[in-house]
Amino acid sequence: MTTVLIADDQPLQRFGFRMLLESQDDMTVVGEAANGAEAARMTAELHPDVVLMDVRMPGLDGIEATRRVVAGGGRTRVLILTTFDLDEYAYAGLRAGASGFLVKDAQPEELLSGIRAVASGDAVVAPSLTRRLLDTYVHHLPAAATTAQDDSPDPRLASLTERESEILRVMGQGWTNTEIAERFHLAESTVKTHVGRILAKTGSRDRVQAVILAYDTKLVKPS
Repeated sequence: MTTVLIADDQPLQRFGFRMLLESQDDMTVVGEAANGAEAARMTAELHPDVVLMDVRMPGLDGIEATRRVVAGGGRTRVLILTTFDLDEYAYAGLRAGASGFLVKDAQPEELLSGIRAVASGDAVVAPSLTRRLLDTYVHHLPAAATTAQDDSPDPRLASLTERESEILRVMGQGWTNTEIAERFHLAESTVKTHVGRILAKTGSRDRVQAVILAYDTKLVKPS
């Protein structure tokens, strides 16, 4: 059973999400929060598998709430909700530690599959979409990342093997596991093993965070 906390300042929106989620045999809603502060507090109390996090809420917004949830160090994953004209908030949410994002006009099936993917430790954002998003908003990278010397290896990458570094680079370029397997003549199960080791060695929560790391360390540069 996947437990979900809904964080949205719109009562009707929360009601709609609850009705949809509780129609599923494998999901249950453990609470509702009307703002980011409530979301962070209730996450610490309830330890849900997933927080469905709106971005624009009064007081503490969804970005800062995500940052606090992730800083708590628990198993809870955050799925950011945004709209097409607010991609910069989605980007900020990913950098804050969210495991992915969806637009609010997504189909019900997309939302349900997204929650299941995040709960299982996967990332919701498609690799190609992640690449476009990061390319568009790479100017939001911290100054330290953009001014770092190319010949100063980042310690987060130091333990990667040459093959793992290659795979992280193409992950950052938007390649799927299938494409990576074909390019490097590997079994897809082997690619999954490499990706898992990359996440563990770099301390990345999921594939999205690993791609952001690839940009932060300039292993991948925007096209």
